[in-house]
Amino acid sequence: MYAIIETGGKQYKVQEGDSINVELLNAEIGDVVELDKVLLVSDGQGIKVGAPYVQEAKVQAKVQKHGKARKIIVYKYKAKKNYRKKQGHRQPFTNIVIEKIVG
Repeated sequence: MYAIIETGGKQYKVQEGDSINVELLNAEIGDVVELDKVLLVSDGQGIKVGAPYVQEAKVQAKVQKHGKARKIIVYKYKAKKNYRKKQGHRQPFTNIVIEKIVG
């Protein structure tokens, strides 16, 4: 059984037991969060596709940790104008483990 969920403006294909990094969620470590924006659910016999979301389908996940991704460098440059700007960014994330797919 798998599902395609949407969280943080991105879509993820998940199965029970998967551990994924998603955009930062407002939840404590150890909390169980319900992701109700389920786009597709497959249970082996058939596939349910939502328009845009599948009704009464949820994915329960447990928050494992919060963190920051690797640093990326944003470098702006304009030729012949002596303009250079270097900036770094680390995107925060939440690591979740998929516990149950209901649908």
